[in-house]
Amino acid sequence: MIPAPMKLLMTSVAALSLVLLATACGSQKIDVASQNPMHAGALLFNQRCSGCHSLSYAAAYGSASNVRSAQYNNGPNFNVRCERPVDRVLYAIANGGFSGQIMPQNIVVGQQAREVAEFVATYSGRQAPSVPGAIKCDQQPVGTLLAANQTTAASPSSSTSSTTSTTTTTKQAAPAKGKKSK
Repeated sequence: MIPAPMKLLMTSVAALSLVLLATACGSQKIDVASQNPMHAGALLFNQRCSGCHSLSYAAAYGSASNVRSAQYNNGPNFNVRCERPVDRVLYAIANGGFSGQIMPQNIVVGQQAREVAEFVATYSGRQAPSVPGAIKCDQQPVGTLLAANQTTAASPSSSTSSTTSTTTTTKQAAPAKGKKSK
């Protein structure tokens, strides 16, 4: 049987260890000032994305630290991976990443999705290694969100539709010239 003073000592040591362990957990804080417009996106990223993704500005460390020990659900480490422009990030949020296999679709929606997308596009890639010949992430444009009434694919489709309309106009103009020459 353990004497009472020894039990008290063991209990005290266990309690102190538990307190120290608990204070160490969650000691990381969001590194975006609360006055910064990006703070809401950082907070949402921490709450909704930190289980699978890393981005130190949001105190999120869910990516695998070593590729060899990664699990299938470890998402990209946005400390080193550049994600720009904003519309690309918004696409990934809406569609469950780019493969659509693991990340849930629409983990945030509406204005919250926009806030997360702007935050990720602004703060991602800041710790990326320098690669000769590659444009650094902070030198790439962050981009802006399209208006709510436009689709997220407006940029690519607008160039396609202008090409299509030009082609259509050209095809219509050719027979008209042929009729005049007869």
